[in-house]
Amino acid sequence: MSTNHYPARWWHRLDDGRIQCDLCPRDCKLHDGQRGACFVRQNLGGEMILTTYGRSSGFCIDPIEKKPLHHFYPGSSVLSFGTAGCNLACKFCQNWDISKSKDMDRLMDQAAPDEIARAAEESGCKSVAFTYNDPVIFAEYAMDTADACHARGIRTVAVTAGYIHAEARREFYAKLDAANVDLKAFTDEFYFKLTGAHLAPVLDTLRYIKRETNTWLEITTLLIPGKNDSDAELEAMTAWIAQELGPDVPLHFSAFHPDYKMTDIPATPAQTLSRARAIALQAGLHYVYTGNVHDTDGGTTWCPSCRAPLIVRDWYRIEDYRLTADGHCPQCHEKIAGHFEKFARQFGNRRIPIAIPHRA
Repeated sequence: MSTNHYPARWWHRLDDGRIQCDLCPRDCKLHDGQRGACFVRQNLGGEMILTTYGRSSGFCIDPIEKKPLHHFYPGSSVLSFGTAGCNLACKFCQNWDISKSKDMDRLMDQAAPDEIARAAEESGCKSVAFTYNDPVIFAEYAMDTADACHARGIRTVAVTAGYIHAEARREFYAKLDAANVDLKAFTDEFYFKLTGAHLAPVLDTLRYIKRETNTWLEITTLLIPGKNDSDAELEAMTAWIAQELGPDVPLHFSAFHPDYKMTDIPATPAQTLSRARAIALQAGLHYVYTGNVHDTDGGTTWCPSCRAPLIVRDWYRIEDYRLTADGHCPQCHEKIAGHFEKFARQFGNRRIPIAIPHRA
């Protein structure tokens, strides 16, 4: 089976001879030979194919805190990989060299799902993350990899914008143990103008993950000065999270830096992250974090009951860990939301690129 011509799912034929992709709300309608907006799903001879199955832009072992996931086996290592392309068109993309790539030659690393799972197991990784570009667009590859990982006791993680149709969403998240979803803003105007997408499908995905799956959910919002960082928008967003998802879903506010098509916008001030965190805590959220900055308060997991510091972090490094093995506060015995185990050591603030060998 050629990985360049892997049969894709979630599409149907149209009366005019084109085919329509049913994976995400873009609903791309493709003539023979044409690629979707994501660039990696293509009409070839009247059939939809995934052109990046088994091909990656690289493999790297990261701390789980980098995803970011703060309540999913803190301190553990995760084998991360992505492919190329994306179904959003974010003008502020921080991984634009991968997500906007139309150069398939950059996908030099190749690995079958079981080879990835074996590499994670041999490297001592707790999980495998589908990241760098949005795994929704390589869902077939990610789902097969998830099955291979689960067969070896390895967890699976997606870092995604959550822009996916309902049928594919059910099958995709059934394979995942955790997800960090980018809630990029809380206005449709922002989504349409700066990402080429819409807000409502993302909110639907967040509700679905929280209410209908066993997938552990955390949310990240990249705060861009003057675009999505007003008090009014942050108050509306955090109130929605508290009401629709509950107070125990961790929320990460991260700092923007000028990149891609938005180099004229200044970097996010640290005080903006602190202001956003205060608004979220006031809305009743229990676990609110700041990212891409050195902020001990904003990196620490605090007990929502007695306010004891339970996991003290500096960036991706854990400075102090006090949670019990089953995830309780040792001071007041409050159960902390998330997935935890006995903490022995941490992977730390490292990044280790690896090559995955092919085996017969």
